[in-house]
Amino acid sequence: MNNEFKSPNFQVGTELPWEDASAGIQRQVFGYDDRIMMVKVKFEKGAVGDLHHHHHTQVSYVESGVFEATIGGEKQLLKTGDGFFVPSDIVHGCVCLEPGVLLDVFSPHREDFL
Repeated sequence: MNNEFKSPNFQVGTELPWEDASAGIQRQVFGYDDRIMMVKVKFEKGAVGDLHHHHHTQVSYVESGVFEATIGGEKQLLKTGDGFFVPSDIVHGCVCLEPGVLLDVFSPHREDFL
C-alpha cells in the first residue's frame, strides 16, 4: 500500500472541511487509502449530481433525504436507509428531491478528491 494516500485512522466530522462539489452539493472526505475511500455528500433540494462515469466501483447509502438515482439508464427513487451500487465505468447520477446526504464509498480511492 502506498502510504502517500492514507488518511489518519480517525476522522472527526466537525473538524473535516466541506468542499463545494457543484451547485447545491458539498462533500467531506473521510477515511481512505489507495484501495478505498468514503465521502459524505450533502445535497440541497433540486441539486443535480450530473450523469457521469469513472473507473471506480461505487457503493452509496442514503443517510437522509430523497433522491432519484439513475444507473446505466435505469431510474429508481431512493430514500433514507436505501442504497445503490455502481460498477466501474457505468453512467450514473442523481437528482435530490428532498435535502439529504449520501455516503459514497469508492474503490480505488478518488485521487481527484484529494
